[in-house]
Amino acid sequence: MAFDKASNCGKSKYSRSAVIVLIVTVAMTAWSGRLIMSSYKVEPIVPGPSVSDIVRLSHYFPGIEGTPGDTDVYFLDSGNPGGTVLVLGGVHATEVAGMLTGVLLIENAQVNQGRLIVIPHSNNSGFTAQPAEDAFVPVFHIQTEWGERWFRLGDRLTNSVHQWPDPEAYAHYPSGQILSGSEVRNLNRCFPGRPDGLFTEKIAYAITQLIEAEACDLVIDLHEASAMYPVVNVMVAHDNAIDIAGMAAMTMEFEEGVNIGVEASPVGLRGLSHREIGDHTRAKVILMETANPMMDWVRGRTTEDLLLTGQDEFMLKASKKGLVRVPYDEQGVPIEERVGRHSSGLQQILNTMSLMYPDSAVQVEGVPKYAEIREHGLGHFLKNPAEDI
Repeated sequence: MAFDKASNCGKSKYSRSAVIVLIVTVAMTAWSGRLIMSSYKVEPIVPGPSVSDIVRLSHYFPGIEGTPGDTDVYFLDSGNPGGTVLVLGGVHATEVAGMLTGVLLIENAQVNQGRLIVIPHSNNSGFTAQPAEDAFVPVFHIQTEWGERWFRLGDRLTNSVHQWPDPEAYAHYPSGQILSGSEVRNLNRCFPGRPDGLFTEKIAYAITQLIEAEACDLVIDLHEASAMYPVVNVMVAHDNAIDIAGMAAMTMEFEEGVNIGVEASPVGLRGLSHREIGDHTRAKVILMETANPMMDWVRGRTTEDLLLTGQDEFMLKASKKGLVRVPYDEQGVPIEERVGRHSSGLQQILNTMSLMYPDSAVQVEGVPKYAEIREHGLGHFLKNPAEDI
């Protein structure tokens, strides 16, 4: 009997110790999470000549207000009748060419007809983390004539601090298609989203609500992919936009000498912007992919230089063996190449839509295209935040 009491007493002490350790661990995790978030800063963006308003994404769905998923939405309104086009950058925060193209539009675009809506940090939460297994740098820098601009590099997925734990499997809403558990934090697997869903689903829902509320005619989603991935240097278009994508790609090659493929959005892959937004809203949808060697598994160290130049000795060896899906030599795939492709492709899409659907026309000037960005460098077209009044 005495032995049993002692045994029970030992168990009780062990249980109390475990509870205390758990409480301390939770408290320290919460404190460190708040510390990390309090030090998080979004890089400055200079509103250009056509920026008429800046609102928060939570304006369209208050369920994300005050969360790391809330983000700035820039309106570039000509004041003249026309269409409305939404540009999404940063759906994946590792794919920086999309975010930078959004910044390029905000700071330079002169919209003469219709309006542009630009979200440079579509999954704002993703910009607060980096994939630990790849040792990403948290920020990178673009050189300009007046100094340098800094930008944040993030994770492909929503920060796990903001949505945890991942399930064993993720059932997409509303299709019910089963995906791997971590995809529940992939914004580009969560469209159209739902108001009572998990955090990333709520972000997707907010974007979908914006598209509906603003009666967007077209959505252009800007991404980057591995240079060894089959779907790269391509426009992926919903059925409702395949005509626009096809004509824009042909014009881009004929006028600018820049080759880009066109693919139809697969009906069987659910949750992606180019499928779900087209199915659940009135908007036409096109997703664009450029090649980013930083995202390839055979590349070397994940440095800021690799991010900006795309130069890597291991990728060069892979290219010589025919394993790389895009032209790749000692010049790499620099950020100017990637942003230039997005900028030209986007402008060709706008021009094509304006010709095919005059009531939805959006006319833009003042934004550099591929050749200009390659010649002068991306930094030449970035504004100085210190001069923003």
